[in-house]
Amino acid sequence: MISLAARDIVHGWGKFVFTGVGLGLLIGVTLIMAGVYRGMVDDGKALLDNSGADLWVVQQDTLGPYAEPSSVRDDTWRRLRTTPGVARAANVTYLTMQLATSAGEVRAMVVGVPPGEIVAPGWPPFLVAGRHITRSHYEAVADLASGARLGDVLKIRRHRYTVVGLTRRMVSASGDPMVFIPLRDAQEAQFLKDNDAVRETRRRNAADPAFDRPGVPGLLAAIDEAQGANPWVNAVLVTLQPGASATDVAQAIRRWTRLTVYTRGSMEAILVGKLIATSARQIGMFLVILGVVSATIVAFIIYTLTMDKLREIAVLKLIGTRNRTIAAMILQQAIALGLIGLVTGRIAATWAAPAFPKYVLLVPQDTLAALCIVIAICVLASLVAIRIALAVDPAEAIGG
Repeated sequence: MISLAARDIVHGWGKFVFTGVGLGLLIGVTLIMAGVYRGMVDDGKALLDNSGADLWVVQQDTLGPYAEPSSVRDDTWRRLRTTPGVARAANVTYLTMQLATSAGEVRAMVVGVPPGEIVAPGWPPFLVAGRHITRSHYEAVADLASGARLGDVLKIRRHRYTVVGLTRRMVSASGDPMVFIPLRDAQEAQFLKDNDAVRETRRRNAADPAFDRPGVPGLLAAIDEAQGANPWVNAVLVTLQPGASATDVAQAIRRWTRLTVYTRGSMEAILVGKLIATSARQIGMFLVILGVVSATIVAFIIYTLTMDKLREIAVLKLIGTRNRTIAAMILQQAIALGLIGLVTGRIAATWAAPAFPKYVLLVPQDTLAALCIVIAICVLASLVAIRIALAVDPAEAIGG
């Protein structure tokens, strides 16, 4: 049986193909938006996976260290290592800042890790070039996305750090590349005061009458010394012994340290459910809007194509073509237009995704979902055109 839809598409293939490509670009934007959300979720999961931690010990009643600021004494890890079920515990600090690299300025997360303990949680799980940090000061391991290269010198606050190693896919929850430096340097960088602030502190302390008492001026030296030695970290990362229950160990740590402890599941819920929840809702709104716009465009295109061939439809009805055949022709054209748009959109999204500054993750599930949605939109959009076509009077083929 001759396909009327195929013959009509071949007859006006130029208009049909270019219209499908235009629709495909819109569908491509929709897939990119879905990929941006997937990428945000994957960034959060990558952050947790790469940390190598089973438990996160943070300041009491905070969502730290990724969603909220958190401060924990840097000697807490010693107490945690004696907790039954704990294999390792390591301090870590996180500081997001602008860094200048050989590729230009970049937003990066500076991570402080204990030097020399490459098996401790918090360290990058692998390197693609160079070596790990071995010295206590002024060495760094950077993610490739930062643009840094081996031998580059990065300025972090007052000091300069030589990049001795490179890693890949070590990012923060917001997708910023990580730069790892020794823990003591990171503590100083996070809480370091500038020279003017130090001088102002000295002036205020000297003007305080309490410092005029015998023996008290010696406190000035202690205050100055404390400027460069910070006893705080943002969190303690804990790995468990094989077979240990994360819930039981977390409960024991909460009871004895009065700190907040998160398991992998609860930390993932914080990152996905709280940290990126607003962005997820915003992306969802854009997806709804793009879906409505796509449905409107398909409906308008099919309506226009149908109106252009009302006389031909009247001739078909005059020679006895059934309404079901005419409706199938219009429906097939709508679905064909949607499939052309979907293929074009998927190709456009794949080509454009690497150019986005944020990580865009395109997964087959989203393409399959888009296929179902596009077919549903095409079917609904063709209903108006089908109704108009079925209402055509066969007499118009003679009188037109």
